[in-house]
Amino acid sequence: MEKIIVVYYSNKGSNKYLAEKISKSLSCEIEEIKPRLNIFLLFLMNIHMGINPLKHTISEYDKVILCGPIWMGKLIPPLRSLIKKYFDQINKLIFVTCCGSADAKKDEKFGHGLVFKEVGNVLKDKCILCQAFPIGMVLPDDKKEDTDAFMKTHLNDENFKGEIKNRLESFIGTVIRMNKL
Repeated sequence: MEKIIVVYYSNKGSNKYLAEKISKSLSCEIEEIKPRLNIFLLFLMNIHMGINPLKHTISEYDKVILCGPIWMGKLIPPLRSLIKKYFDQINKLIFVTCCGSADAKKDEKFGHGLVFKEVGNVLKDKCILCQAFPIGMVLPDDKKEDTDAFMKTHLNDENFKGEIKNRLESFIGTVIRMNKL
């Protein structure tokens, strides 16, 4: 059986929640990415001072599941720093995000599809899968276009059901099948 680790960054908690769900489902290690300076405004300006070293040795894992947010259609600095710092140690990477862009808008200016292409271009054949879990999946239909409701919603045990839960189960099944190959 291949060794997997989930490495995540989360600003408001949804990606931490998702990373913990994935780690528990796969019975694998998990570690948080800790920026040297965690200043949101600097991240938005794409200024970053790097990340603290991970406690786990990335090269010991067959697959790294990198989980973190996408802000305004960009791969955020802590995630970019992890890829850059550990590029040579990453065997295979799966990128996962709880993000704001809906599947229907994934290829628009702020969509997750553009970030998936960027991750694929940087990691080449090391990137074997990208999966989005749009936060809108947990909102009722009448709130999916409500920016205020959208910004205030975070993944939790109460709202993690239905479509998003089914997507996670499918994702976990895919990862397990990949491990058997």
